[in-house]
Amino acid sequence: MSQFDYDLFVLGGGSGGVRVARWSGGLGAKVAICESDRFGGTCVIRGCIPKKFMVLGSHFSDEVELMRSYGWSTETPTFDWNTLKAARDKEIARLSGLYEGMLSKNSVDRFSGRGVLTGAHSVEVDGKHFTSKYIVVAVGGRPTKANIPGMELSVTSNEMFELEELPKKVVVAGGGFIAVEFAGILKGFGSEVDIVIRADKILRGFDEDVRGHLQSELQKKGIRFHAGVTIENIGAAGTLRAVTLSDGTGLKADLVLCATGRAPNTANLGLEAAGVKLGTRGEVLVNELSQTSVESVYAIGDCTDRVNLTPVATTEGTLLAENLFNGKKYSMEYSNIPAAVFSQPPLATVGLTEAEARSRLGEVDVYECQFRALKFTLSPSQERTYMKLIVDSKTDRVVGCHMIGSDAPEIVQGLAIAIKAGAKKHDFDATIGIHPTSAEEFVTMRTKRQK
Repeated sequence: MSQFDYDLFVLGGGSGGVRVARWSGGLGAKVAICESDRFGGTCVIRGCIPKKFMVLGSHFSDEVELMRSYGWSTETPTFDWNTLKAARDKEIARLSGLYEGMLSKNSVDRFSGRGVLTGAHSVEVDGKHFTSKYIVVAVGGRPTKANIPGMELSVTSNEMFELEELPKKVVVAGGGFIAVEFAGILKGFGSEVDIVIRADKILRGFDEDVRGHLQSELQKKGIRFHAGVTIENIGAAGTLRAVTLSDGTGLKADLVLCATGRAPNTANLGLEAAGVKLGTRGEVLVNELSQTSVESVYAIGDCTDRVNLTPVATTEGTLLAENLFNGKKYSMEYSNIPAAVFSQPPLATVGLTEAEARSRLGEVDVYECQFRALKFTLSPSQERTYMKLIVDSKTDRVVGCHMIGSDAPEIVQGLAIAIKAGAKKHDFDATIGIHPTSAEEFVTMRTKRQK
């Protein structure tokens, strides 16, 4: 008979937590999981999935304009925020139920409440105490706000899914992917949008050419940028918000969205008291096997602040379950992980930026192209697709792939397999393209960019 109540106790019912719990249960372990909200975490409840529904919904205004260019006559459609909200929320509730169902099918006990570590093998949830051979911390991240006067008058990405009506004017603070995605969503639905960024361009950490091209495309759509400045103050002006920028500019808006960053959601979990070491941002420090400084405690997902993407968290969860209950010693491989920004137009990337490639490899060859996609050539739209390949000059290996344009995430997902497998530029060149498509440009780029 085990000396513990459980073999595994998981703190957090997001994508990573649910994956490690159900996978471990499937391997025969006795597992429990606790969650203070609905199961599904940020991705399902207030992130990737509901936001993608909003991205998809906001595209239709552009599609109507394209229809007219292709000979369709139609009345100008109207948009009802509450209809979309109700449909979106119904689907999110269904998905959350599926997560619970997966746990149930794998005999995982579920507890409602925020778990707190009380020792290397003990957890407290809502006054109930449990012991476990292993504990996994999978509590994800949370949005943060800058320490600015009046910032309490702003909302974060969490509250964007609770809005009862579409704001007419919005100020977005921040230039990361969350800021850019919501800016596109709101603009597509008809809001006026101003983005305030401290840097000169959006999406710090992405390839420089990609950053510049996307910002230009967003400006074409009417999104206004205030670059090189910060928000100094937010005040109330009747029902509006009065925003003062560091250059003295004043903006009025119905809503201010603070999208300046996220942080690990590790406060008040008893981690440090239990001996679990945290980093400067509150991230749980782990080794290559996701093990913390306490031998029996592990951590996966955004709370470790490694690569904060849902598929990464779920993979970490699968590998950890295999290690703990199937005798494996798997470690996560973090290179060449594809990612997308569901901006409008969307951006997708895999591998190194040009700056990273030059820093690591020295000599690189760069191939790029931009063009007006066939879909838009009959219309007034001036949207331009951008593509870029970065190649190691010494080995001919493609080390970076970047795209902005329609279907970029779908296209780059496929190319990520080739790049993960070590494909060379010669392999791209030897591949026949599908014509006419935008994707074929990745196998027809032959001219190196002049250095």
